[in-house]
Amino acid sequence: MKFCPKCGGLMLPRKTEKGLILACSRCDYVVKDVEAEDYRLVKKVEQKEEKVEIIEDEPTTLPTTHARCPSCGHDKANWWLRQTRGADEPTTRFFRCVKCGHTWREYT
Repeated sequence: MKFCPKCGGLMLPRKTEKGLILACSRCDYVVKDVEAEDYRLVKKVEQKEEKVEIIEDEPTTLPTTHARCPSCGHDKANWWLRQTRGADEPTTRFFRCVKCGHTWREYT
């Protein structure tokens, strides 16, 4: 990464008809004739949220807590934690109603 000598802003690579330049993200400072192999343009891609399906046929041994089911309104549910996103993100808490079996999640 390079920073602008005038204002300290981040210098971003841009393609032009004459080649690659570095342009400051804050001011009008430009560096011309930059070597293309030193920089590459990367497009940010949005992540899709994956649907997690949990199938359990056997009796549960999960801990129980007081949580209101959004489906039936019952106030007891089993819960567990899973790391569904990146390792630097907090875990996701899942709940399953003990009455109707509806499963929902809570991001912590």
